[in-house]
Amino acid sequence: MVLRKSKESLKRRSEFLFSEVGLEPVYIAHRPVILSLSLERRVRPRYYVIKFLKKNGLLDRDLSLDSAVKMTDKVFVEKLICPHKEAAPHLAEDYAAACKGEVPTNFRFT
Repeated sequence: MVLRKSKESLKRRSEFLFSEVGLEPVYIAHRPVILSLSLERRVRPRYYVIKFLKKNGLLDRDLSLDSAVKMTDKVFVEKLICPHKEAAPHLAEDYAAACKGEVPTNFRFT
């Protein structure tokens, strides 16, 4: 699957994963599925949710990006968004917007 991606597509994904997420090339080399998934509709929105939850002390375990992107959308929402409806009422809305390419600059926390 990865070999079918264009150079530009792989470059965008790699830049995001290296620069913004801080992953090492060896991490991605062992988990090439990350490069085959949609950056805009899956990887980036899920990264932002994990980052938001960690930043606000709502994630009680160390969840890897690899594990998060491999979850079905239903499981991801049930395990990571629904349990925080009270603490982060806009998280589901922000995640849905991010999956549509309307990535909020910051996920809201009220």
